[in-house]
Amino acid sequence: MEKRTLLKVLPIVFVLAGISTVIPAPASKPCLLGYYAHCSFTPISTLICFIIAGVLWWKSK
Repeated sequence: MEKRTLLKVLPIVFVLAGISTVIPAPASKPCLLGYYAHCSFTPISTLICFIIAGVLWWKSK
């Protein structure tokens, strides 16, 4: 896969990963927002995924 194509696909993957972290799901501990989410570090992991997606999108321009 070309580097340019990869830089256009990866931001979509990271946005979807960020969205999936906030989905309520059974978990062993509640997330930092107080509910049981797909990821226990929900607000932090969501921001990290969105920041990575933004940087990759910016680099693809």
